Amino acid sequence: MAAALMVLGMLLGGGGLHGQARGPNVVVILTDDQGWGHVGVHGNEAIETPFLDRFAKAGVGFDRFYTSPVCSPTRASLMTGRYFYRTGVLHTSRGGAKMSGDETTLAEVLNSVGYRTGIFGKWHLGDVYPMRPIDQGFEVSLVHKAGGIGQTPDRDNAYMNPLLWRQGVPERGEGYCTDVFFNEAIGFIQQSGNQPFFLYLALNAPHTPLEVPEPWVEPFRRKGLDETTSRVYAMIANVDENFGRLLATLDRLGIREDTVVLFLGDNGPQQARFNGGLRGRKSSVYEGGVRSLCFLQWKAKGFMGLRVSHRVADIDVFPSLIEAAGLEAEAFAVDGLSLWPLLSERPGAHQARSLFVQCHRGLNPTRYQNAAVIGPRWKLVLNEGSFAKETFRLPDSDTGKVELFELGNDPGEKSDRAGGRPEVVARLLGQYQAWFDSVEASRNFVPGEMVVGSDAENPLRLCRYQDGQFVDGTSQGWPVQVARAGWYEVTVLGRRQSDPAGHLIVSWQDRSRWRWIGQAETSARFWFPEGKGLLDIWVQDDGVGRIRPGDNSETGDVLIERIGLPVGR
Repeated sequence: MAAALMVLGMLLGGGGLHGQARGPNVVVILTDDQGWGHVGVHGNEAIETPFLDRFAKAGVGFDRFYTSPVCSPTRASLMTGRYFYRTGVLHTSRGGAKMSGDETTLAEVLNSVGYRTGIFGKWHLGDVYPMRPIDQGFEVSLVHKAGGIGQTPDRDNAYMNPLLWRQGVPERGEGYCTDVFFNEAIGFIQQSGNQPFFLYLALNAPHTPLEVPEPWVEPFRRKGLDETTSRVYAMIANVDENFGRLLATLDRLGIREDTVVLFLGDNGPQQARFNGGLRGRKSSVYEGGVRSLCFLQWKAKGFMGLRVSHRVADIDVFPSLIEAAGLEAEAFAVDGLSLWPLLSERPGAHQARSLFVQCHRGLNPTRYQNAAVIGPRWKLVLNEGSFAKETFRLPDSDTGKVELFELGNDPGEKSDRAGGRPEVVARLLGQYQAWFDSVEASRNFVPGEMVVGSDAENPLRLCRYQDGQFVDGTSQGWPVQVARAGWYEVTVLGRRQSDPAGHLIVSWQDRSRWRWIGQAETSARFWFPEGKGLLDIWVQDDGVGRIRPGDNSETGDVLIERIGLPVGR
């Protein structure tokens, strides 16, 4: 945040606001796993999205809007305008979904120039200080943890009456999660008065588990759709109706005209279903995994009834919205381009540039793994289908499986042209290699670092599955900074009454210490010196070797609390 304020101070002092007294309100709505084909306006005759269809036809529809193939990477790019590999985010779990706290976010920038900022729904860029939305520029925050309601460390949660976190404090929502998030968002709009606002409504729907009230599902069953598709379409229909309510609120308050409203998806669909003829789905770098729906309206600017065929991406949202607020995007270290010149029929750099996509499991991004280069005419695809391979090795001289598609004539990516156009493959490979070198140089692919002992979050919960560092599928501990030397109460979560006595062991800064705890006991006190490194904590039962949890559970999660005992050992 300090870096953002410094940049903004220079901008304001140098006329960066162009004399504009008040920027437009900004509403960004992001769905989870919706996919390109899951609106009626994209040719889906079975789904029911009347509000979205009207919004898309009356506003701007982007026919080639690109994201990452999974959710956390897209969200990091959306918030920063940067390729996610620059931000500390690597993938979606097992230590890979932690955006560094020193990244400058869209919320920080807008908040610093007078916007009221609020997030409702899914963050998925870190549950621990300094990565939470309340640490990253959001004044108002009501979110679930992890990658979805019911996922670790949120396992006993549900879409009905969900446990949510308001300003970092747990509370129980009343009703269906999508309704709850929209209700809160509408309340946020109503309470903003004359202050410009940035609303980020990041929905959990239609991500699994496919929980939705039965009255929404039955109409799709009657159409003869299978149960999975019926539930997905029901969740989207519910989103659509709520979207209509939000637009009606803007109209009723008389602020629709000067509100930028952006509705988009984070990646392709999770299940195999209609996707407008695109190949692939979530996790794939084929079009079906990385080409998402994106609709925009800003009535005051007259961008109405437009279909845009130029390639745009999630990295373009940040520069577009801060320019709408009167700031110069060039002052920020972004990879994206503002959309406004493109919508004014000045495509410029949009027309010539290539976009880059890569994402896969593991904390060590590997060159050529599940990657793509999307140029003005050609798309290069590298080792599609390798997303889930945490160990991916190629000979130094080999790039693995290479495919080349001419998307203008082959949007379904059916005809591989790599063999006949080696010069195009070589050119795009050169672009890819330069891009990979650049994003690697940003942080050397090091995830964001959690801070233990800060007043901002004490106690602090460390989740193995979501926050830990994994090697070959096994948890090794947590990369942290201990901000303040002192005594800490360490509690291992999930121990049962029947669990035997043993050693509670803390490994920190190449030194292991232990305390004996009795049957069913869970905690002990340790002295922690300041510093950075890999922290590991576990209970080793007496007479039993260490068991390393590696599954998607809460086994081995810990709570660390700095306590007010006298300094010393």
